[in-house]
Amino acid sequence: MISFWIQFVVFFACIIVGARLGGVGLGMMGAVGLVIFTFIFNLQPASPPIAVMLIIAAVITAASTLQAAGGLDFLVLLAEKILRKHPERVTFMGPIVTYFFTLFAGTGYVGFAIFPVIAEVAREAGVRPERPLSISVIASQQAITASPMSAATAAMVGILAPAGVTLGQIMLVCIPATLIGILVGAVSVYKKGKELLDDPEYQRRIADGELVKAEQMKEGAVVTKEAKRSVYLFTLIIVAVIVFGTFKSLLPSWEVDGATVTLSIPHVIEMMMLGFAGIIVISCKVRTGEIIKSSIFQAGMMGVVAVFGVAWMGDTFFTAHRELFITYLASLVQSAPWLYAVALFFLSALLFSQGATVRALMPFGMSLGLSVPALIGMFPAVNGYFFIPTSPPTLGAIAFDRTGTTTMGRYLFDHSFMRPGVISIIVSVSVGLLLANLII
Repeated sequence: MISFWIQFVVFFACIIVGARLGGVGLGMMGAVGLVIFTFIFNLQPASPPIAVMLIIAAVITAASTLQAAGGLDFLVLLAEKILRKHPERVTFMGPIVTYFFTLFAGTGYVGFAIFPVIAEVAREAGVRPERPLSISVIASQQAITASPMSAATAAMVGILAPAGVTLGQIMLVCIPATLIGILVGAVSVYKKGKELLDDPEYQRRIADGELVKAEQMKEGAVVTKEAKRSVYLFTLIIVAVIVFGTFKSLLPSWEVDGATVTLSIPHVIEMMMLGFAGIIVISCKVRTGEIIKSSIFQAGMMGVVAVFGVAWMGDTFFTAHRELFITYLASLVQSAPWLYAVALFFLSALLFSQGATVRALMPFGMSLGLSVPALIGMFPAVNGYFFIPTSPPTLGAIAFDRTGTTTMGRYLFDHSFMRPGVISIIVSVSVGLLLANLII
């Protein structure tokens, strides 16, 4: 047990130091922790998060190509017209769009295509990007427990089917519950932090020449026909991902060793993003050299390094002690059944997976004698993915915010996603319990 607590301290120390170093330093410190776990404590390293890294890289390439083609400036100008009277609306529009994209696609990965646009729209509208980005990340997770396409919902249906529960009943409870939850979460960050123009980190980046003022970007923005075309193509990418994510029967499949293997959604996103970026380059006459020089590309690739080191370290630590975490949380639930929602929350934070949390604890909840409405109402509690800010969506959002307002915090648990995440889950579970008892 002493060894576990030493590893626990090493894990958080690496994250805290990495967060203060910033940029690629976060990924490097994650690798330091991984080396310590592997060579000193003899933990077997988990598989590196290759799929997530490739998705981020592909999305970054597409978004950077959009920026190089002038499409991002066009998007910002369009958004500015919509938001001119009430620019703070991006704090509500961002998470709502992210929520429905995830709801239909069944995966939060689609959020990676939206986060850079939300960040730039917020900046150009004069809104602190931390506000819409933080709640949009939470929305991409909350929608998983409302989506008929997600692995977590499928696992939930499978576990509760013997009790006569249907997918429709779960959706009737979880869609309104999680949607209300993210709207309340958006209200909670509506005025969070200093205004963008008063933020010292933003001003420092402008003073150091890392960024130009929003006003200067507007003055220099030239909307060409190629810029508009790039936006249309980028929109087509997102629509294609949603369609293939929603209608899995459209995906190609193959017979491998007598079993049918269907193309996975992560691979769909990687192919679509990278492929359509190439189409944008050709049709919009974009110089590829400008893509890698773009600010989005440079910031995004820092995010890839961060995910590489930190997520790999986190997976290694929690996989090595998975049984310990599950056993401890299960003992808490046995002593006080009302702690079941808390156990779901913290186990999901440790496993970084809603589906794995459902499979691990939902059967246990039934064995405790918890009612079916209670289990369904507490289902959104498995969205504790954000609690430790080392998950790919949180790291990606931090990387996409070039103003530096979205952070991991100074003390790890004071990060940008904590307030909207906790509030959204509390509201979602409360509303879910109410609706479940009325509907089920």
